[in-house]
Amino acid sequence: MTLLIVGATGTLGRQVARRAIDEGYKVRCLVRSTKKAAFLKEWGAELVRGDLCDPQTLPEALEGVNAVIDAATSRATDSLTIKQVDWEGQVALIQAAKAANVERFIFFSILDAEKYPEVPLMEIKRCTELFLAESGLNYTIIKLAGFMQGLIGQYGIPILENQPVWVTGNSSPIAYMDTQDIAKFAIRALSVPETEKQAFPVVGTRAWSAEEIISLCERLSAKEARVTRMPINLLRTVRRVIRFFQWGWNVADRLEFTEVLASGRPLNASMDETYKVFGLDPQQTTTLESYLQEYFSRIMKKLKELDYEKNKTKKDKSKKAAFKQSSKANSQ
Repeated sequence: MTLLIVGATGTLGRQVARRAIDEGYKVRCLVRSTKKAAFLKEWGAELVRGDLCDPQTLPEALEGVNAVIDAATSRATDSLTIKQVDWEGQVALIQAAKAANVERFIFFSILDAEKYPEVPLMEIKRCTELFLAESGLNYTIIKLAGFMQGLIGQYGIPILENQPVWVTGNSSPIAYMDTQDIAKFAIRALSVPETEKQAFPVVGTRAWSAEEIISLCERLSAKEARVTRMPINLLRTVRRVIRFFQWGWNVADRLEFTEVLASGRPLNASMDETYKVFGLDPQQTTTLESYLQEYFSRIMKKLKELDYEKNKTKKDKSKKAAFKQSSKANSQ
């Protein structure tokens, strides 16, 4: 089976590609830059230059493809807006996949998207789910809450570097999941008929609030966090102001997502039925504790090694200086 993975250079997409290759699928990746995607080629994937926002590039990429796994989404640093990538681009991809007679289409959405119609990304995800369901394609929708990988930059690194950790509003508990585990579900969906034309929550073992994650990071790193609370009303004001400028539209849309993160409402769901349908063992799902423990163990070990090398260099320099002084004194 030949897979086309869209968004394969992203945090989730690269894990989907890695998993598919390891399981023996023929993997093709739609990429805007072959240079940035060179690591995918090294893994064994075929690279096809194309862009969701350029529909003319999609038919060629879909030639001979049996299934599409769509992990694409806009990034805050992109010049393109959420509407251009997550709506117009996704619609173009779904239509092109339908025209190419693709057998399966796996789409990543966000859990509870229908509950936040005022948040652009959530509303667009909801609309894309509906468009995909009505397209006639044989689809599976996987609804996510959050990635564990994102917590490293948000909490881990700032705590280690004694930088501020930002917390907004009433922190919503979120069931973060390791992207490697998410990839496992995505690839399994291709071979399980019961997942066809269905939507499933795929979330972590439990929901964690920002305060709980900070406390866990403090314990694992033996460092105290510098927590800075950002009032939600201040963010709302900033969002309204930057909407007056075209360059701020994408940032403003992203800031809207803080309404989800700071609502206090948990982003979580029962996984009992999902594990049953997919035939996967919940005991093999990575917990947030084990994920962060492994991260901090590696980092603390590296820091100790660097500190050891630094002290060793200082000692060597001191010995050389002492030797030079002794030699100078003897010569006199």
